Amino acid sequence: MRVVIADDAVILREGVARLLTEAGFEIAGLAADADELLELVATAQPEVAIIDIRMPPTFTDEGLRAARTIRERWPRVGILILSQHVQASYAVELLAAGTEGIGYLLKDRVGKLDELAASIRTVATGGSVLDPSVVTQLVADRRRADDPVDRLTARELDVLSLMAQGLTNKAIADRLFISEHTVEKHVGSILSTLQISATADDHRRVLAVITYLDGGRT
Repeated sequence: MRVVIADDAVILREGVARLLTEAGFEIAGLAADADELLELVATAQPEVAIIDIRMPPTFTDEGLRAARTIRERWPRVGILILSQHVQASYAVELLAAGTEGIGYLLKDRVGKLDELAASIRTVATGGSVLDPSVVTQLVADRRRADDPVDRLTARELDVLSLMAQGLTNKAIADRLFISEHTVEKHVGSILSTLQISATADDHRRVLAVITYLDGGRT
């Protein structure tokens, strides 16, 4: 699997490249800024681009803007965004055009090679990955009068958080130590309470939940 890495911190990008090489990935190139990243994607045609949100020259959202450009020009390239801090609004903006092949992780996850590798493979095959901390922030930020999220039980909120991370019902059951049938019941109740139609498309379901949490849109 061909991967490119964009981060202005040379130690981080070189370190991630070495870890991923040892894990069996092919590093197709490294970039220090957004312009270099776009050139690299155009020439290397990777399967996944790992992108830091804050890069030169302003160190604000250059990586996010580069990710959007990649989605427009090379939609088959998976995007895995890395962030130093929880930026729930960035996650929502990234997911707004669709969740297929999109991931958003905190940089703390980089040291967990198995988790990082699994996330890369997930976005490469069209899946979606969200850091649990981002999901928690989304849930906490979205509070308004008569908010249907408030009607969810504590267990349903746990399931919602894991569902929004892209976990399957079986994976959620394993994480929460409950049966898969129980998870199915919780998911049905969540979608009903949030007035989101159930669908066989897991990625569309994730987008619907995250979009709803952010602004009440379905």
